[in-house]
Amino acid sequence: MNPTSTLDWTAVCQLHRLDPDRGAAALVDGVQVALFRTGDDLYAVDNLDPVGGAYVMSRGIVGSRAGVPTVASPLHKQVYDLRTGRCLERPDVSLRRHDVRCRDGLVEVRLRPAD
Repeated sequence: MNPTSTLDWTAVCQLHRLDPDRGAAALVDGVQVALFRTGDDLYAVDNLDPVGGAYVMSRGIVGSRAGVPTVASPLHKQVYDLRTGRCLERPDVSLRRHDVRCRDGLVEVRLRPAD
């Protein structure tokens, strides 16, 4: 995916390129981001697994727990809330989440600063 910047939002891909309930990786202003499309919702988090230290979150298993959209790390299977980035098993661990939107069929991401 070849992103193009417009102000602080970066165009990443057409919505139809994102498979439902699967992840996709994109490079946004030098940061690897994992994008997820679940139903009508879009999520963007860092692609870096904070426990395993590898850029693999886009390959994680998408699911839900009690109605909460989640992604499980493909390395050690920690499960993260896609809405907040918080790890459900380890509250001291989280993924940085980013703003994501779809405008005219184009998915755009705005990076959030690191905590």
